[in-house]
Amino acid sequence: MSKINILDDHTINKIAAGEVVERPVSVVKELVENAMDSGAKNISIEIKGGGIDLIRVSDNGSGIEKESIKNAFLRHATSKISSAEDLMHITSLGFRGEALSSIAAVSQTELLTKTPDSLLGYRYVIHGGREMSFDEAGVPDGTCVIVRNLFYNTPARLKFLKSAATEGNYITELVERLILSHPDISFKYVSQGALKRTSGGQGDLEADIYSIFGRDIQRSLVKVDRDLGDISISGYVGKPEIARGNRNYELFFVNGRLIKSRILTSAVEEAYKPYLMQHRFPFCVLYFDMPSELLDVNVHPSKTEIRFKDERTVFDATVDTVTEGIRRRELIPEAAVPEEKPVLEEHHDIKSVMVPEPFETASISSYKKAEPPKHEIKPAPVPVQETLFKEGFLDEKNVKKHRLIGQVFDTYWMIEYEDKLYVIDQHAAHEKVLFERFWKQIETNCVMSQIISPPIIITLTGPEEAAVRDHIEEFSELGFTIEHFGGREYAVSSVPCELFGMSEKDYLIAVIDDLMENDAVKAPEQVKDRIATMACKAAVKGNMSMTFAEADALISEMLTLDNPYNCPHGRPTVISFSESDLEKLFKRIV
Repeated sequence: MSKINILDDHTINKIAAGEVVERPVSVVKELVENAMDSGAKNISIEIKGGGIDLIRVSDNGSGIEKESIKNAFLRHATSKISSAEDLMHITSLGFRGEALSSIAAVSQTELLTKTPDSLLGYRYVIHGGREMSFDEAGVPDGTCVIVRNLFYNTPARLKFLKSAATEGNYITELVERLILSHPDISFKYVSQGALKRTSGGQGDLEADIYSIFGRDIQRSLVKVDRDLGDISISGYVGKPEIARGNRNYELFFVNGRLIKSRILTSAVEEAYKPYLMQHRFPFCVLYFDMPSELLDVNVHPSKTEIRFKDERTVFDATVDTVTEGIRRRELIPEAAVPEEKPVLEEHHDIKSVMVPEPFETASISSYKKAEPPKHEIKPAPVPVQETLFKEGFLDEKNVKKHRLIGQVFDTYWMIEYEDKLYVIDQHAAHEKVLFERFWKQIETNCVMSQIISPPIIITLTGPEEAAVRDHIEEFSELGFTIEHFGGREYAVSSVPCELFGMSEKDYLIAVIDDLMENDAVKAPEQVKDRIATMACKAAVKGNMSMTFAEADALISEMLTLDNPYNCPHGRPTVISFSESDLEKLFKRIV
């Protein structure tokens, strides 16, 4: 066995730094959280070279007392806890000493700080964990930490960083999350000398969402707010039309901290399940406030993952809050009408223009063309719609005001109502009518069967037989009578009434195929859900002509559904054009 060496403190600090400082964005996160914990209401962040060359974080917080400055750079030094018991009641965001120790170990760090009751402040310089100087300095109240040449003394770690542009994008994303987590704090973010993000710090979350994600997202949000005693939930959830292809826009903040949580993710997606297609994920910005003793933030070193003491209560509360928010609003998506964007002429003060990130939809054309702008100009955010659920076009009392115009392409029905034109997809609408009608029978154990004479004979492969045998009880509860007929053949002698006369054999084969493809699904309720969802196979298709009477009956039943806005797969059943949308398309108005 090789000789075991006791490492010196300098080496230990460099190794420990890797636990906190993985890349430049880790440094920014730790420094900004420390600034917020100090009571700062104005925080400025500046980076160069993606944060590798320079990171400067300044705040107007409480500052650090002279006698505490050096202690702040010691390992395991913090102003946030004093004993192990305090770990269970953490309400702060960062551990100032622990972060500064790790950061200073792998960079050239300079700290400028002053408390409000001091005449002068102090400048402390530490390179690679070694003190260089400690002097009085004339600095404003608060703290400024400057980090230069990150990982200059650990080239192996530096080698694994990505390009400066990519590292900078990580920081930009973090700043956006920080703005959302604390709308009461004013942030200013500059990269390579250009202003990238700002926030007013007035507590206007809707305006902050607008400034980050743009108008299309902001106008499709639904506000939620629920107080459950120990737990309160607030924020915004997006209408299904702005669902994304990944979970990057499911944002959760617990007691002001951006966190990741399997429980919260599962709860939100459960609420959206009837509204979204497969592999689509909701947009949400949700805030949870609860006593610190109900959660554990020490699950992960970065404290981005937490554990709830009562996971079931949090899960149910989240599902109910999001579901209530979605269902009490009009969810018919409006057809997008492209807006013409005038070309921005060149001007000299190009740094004063905010450069949008890829997902930011605020147009650069919002700036005046005649002269260089002195300040960033943004249109006022569109107020979140407060239309009550189904109040309007889908309200049964307004059916008499509908004017059924006709069918186009043997698929879409057009209806005029007030100042809008509504277009209904007959296939999606029929899918949803069949699904909800069928599912309500399932929930009440009142599925009606229709005997088929003579029975339908189907021939199954080995895996198909296994799928049928594994779920024969669920099939029976749903109104199917399936019996072995000899060899690999099975006789289907009854089907649910809702599916009678609608290609029962093709439907049953499709259900079996679905069960085979998703063989991990074993719970009876999940199997029933899949079978009911497959009812779309029996729905009237596009390119099939319907009479006015049939369309009218379909639309009338659609109005009675709990969720008439989406088919079982999440596709919209109806979209709308406003009169002004059509006038824009025909250039009658600009």
